[in-house]
Amino acid sequence: MQRLFYCFLFLLLSAGYSSTPHAQEKSIPLEAYGSLSAIEFTALSPQGLLAMLGQINSQRMLVMFDQEMKPINALQVGDMKVRSITWAGNEQLLLTRSDTQELDPRFVRENAEFYNIMIIPVDPQKPFRLVFQDDPEIMNATFGWYGVRQKNGRWFAYVGGMPLTFSNYGKWYYEGGTKPALYEIDLSKNQARKIANSPSESQWRDWLIDEDGNVAATLEWERNNGRWTIKNGRNRKIWEGENYDGDIALLGFSENGQNVIYFEKSSAIIDDDRYFTVPLTGNGEAEEILSDQNVDAMYWSPKNSRFLGWRDDTQDDPWQFVAPQWQASAMKIDRAFSDRNLAIHQWTPDFQRIIVSTNGNNDSGSQYLVDITTLEAKLIGQERPKIGNRVNPISTFEYTAQDGLEIEAILTLPLNLQAENLPVIPLPHGGPHSQDSEEFDWWAQAFASRGYAVLQPNFRGSTNRDDAFKEAGYGEWGGKMQTDLSDGLNALADKGVIDPSRACIVGASYGGYAALAGVTLQHGIYKCAVAVAPVSDIGLFYRQEHLQFGIDRRRKANYLEEFGPTNNFGKISPRNHAEDADAPILLIHGRDDTVVPYVHSKIMADALKDAGKPYKMVDLMNEDHWLSHAETRNQMLHEAMDFVQKYNPAQ
Repeated sequence: MQRLFYCFLFLLLSAGYSSTPHAQEKSIPLEAYGSLSAIEFTALSPQGLLAMLGQINSQRMLVMFDQEMKPINALQVGDMKVRSITWAGNEQLLLTRSDTQELDPRFVRENAEFYNIMIIPVDPQKPFRLVFQDDPEIMNATFGWYGVRQKNGRWFAYVGGMPLTFSNYGKWYYEGGTKPALYEIDLSKNQARKIANSPSESQWRDWLIDEDGNVAATLEWERNNGRWTIKNGRNRKIWEGENYDGDIALLGFSENGQNVIYFEKSSAIIDDDRYFTVPLTGNGEAEEILSDQNVDAMYWSPKNSRFLGWRDDTQDDPWQFVAPQWQASAMKIDRAFSDRNLAIHQWTPDFQRIIVSTNGNNDSGSQYLVDITTLEAKLIGQERPKIGNRVNPISTFEYTAQDGLEIEAILTLPLNLQAENLPVIPLPHGGPHSQDSEEFDWWAQAFASRGYAVLQPNFRGSTNRDDAFKEAGYGEWGGKMQTDLSDGLNALADKGVIDPSRACIVGASYGGYAALAGVTLQHGIYKCAVAVAPVSDIGLFYRQEHLQFGIDRRRKANYLEEFGPTNNFGKISPRNHAEDADAPILLIHGRDDTVVPYVHSKIMADALKDAGKPYKMVDLMNEDHWLSHAETRNQMLHEAMDFVQKYNPAQ
């Protein structure tokens, strides 16, 4: 087994950085793009022990290393849907996983994603355990994460848990309407202790845990009227407000621990997060912070949830840490990797050992362990070693939409092919309130490796600009959001980069909707469409959201702004225009999708069949909205590539 560990290290540390030019990238198998990353997660313990989740040959394994990078324990995880790994001290690692479970007829959805936490000891002689596995009074799943704390030399985790009810038949069961309570988990014994009760059926609660493991703040939101209150650990109200959607949450404490920091958004649809701080004593008013920043991420101390800093990628110095010495170190790291996209992930408490990841042109994804003391960056692995630096060139392409709006798009071109009259794949992102940037995108790279130009427009409604640009997408599903895509093709054609008669549109989620709309609501533009997990019926999606979340006045207004008036839903729903489809359509959908239910592809396929239109329907068994499994992700990629090459060959 030890030899296998070192083989793993060799593969991670040495593979893939050839500088030899390649005339064509077809030698790289599609699986190199579609498989899960060779390094999916990394984490550092307080003493600098390293944990890595990645591939050993064909096996996914979680491996723990000491400070000298010698393996000390490993666990085979197979196709488990791992969502995060977190150290609790230096003795155990917490692995959060999820599974899609079918629901009984009492629920409005057929299935839901459930999370649980594995406690994995560093000592290979000790067994791993699941949180709540030995407690019949609590559902074997977690509902919320509130951090880890050390008390008297022992480590505790704080999670939401669902209390069960004892039936007359001698069994514990879930009673509909029950909400999570807050539990403290003694990790050494895997024992749970309830430290805060569940709210009522009409309420929702959030908590903050202080450094000593006590509940220091509680946020309570009332569904019936949207009122919310924040109380401190002495149950004193320190602030209150109103938010009909419940889009408010506690984030952590100020750097001195005296204030609570929370966020609130006024729209359930677009990202308009605002951040506030309010004194824990209740002797003061809430004040907005970071209002002039485009906050991409916020950093908190795992020891006590105090504010450490934030990242704003629109600034020359994107990292802004509260501690001057941390800020100086972050700037050094940023300058060292200035030619690539950089992310800071984990660090030891003294910020002397830091894990960073990079990607971009000439880098398909790398992870480094940075030692601030010696100013050394050690490559600990490549995320896609079969690709290495053979990255198809990525750039930003700017153009003007037909109504004069300036649009930015990400353009990926085939490596070492002349950028003239290329076949093209418009690849709109999901969301739709999201964005694409100059990063390694596995799906775009896969198509570019087969000779296609790939255009990823940040159409109106995207989050790469100000609120006005995001709100410009309101009511434009199937309208200007759609023509923003085809306007990009026209702009590329004007420059001679692409042949506009050789275009297939491909997308997932909202991008899947756009793909369907491109050949049903628009005509004469695309030779085929590939729609993965698409919304096909706006009215159905609206009703499903209402059933799942209980759309109140504010949320209903947000959705009506997003989609337009209800009497327009049929006009912008591709399902209702199946008979107008002017190109073959490939539908791909995971059967376990809890975001856009599988039925959206099924009813679209039925409508196309009834209309006598060419289509293909592919079910991804046991797959969710995020394509979490390598096998089905590769199935999707092969199906999409074969379909596009059939109707729009690159050569």
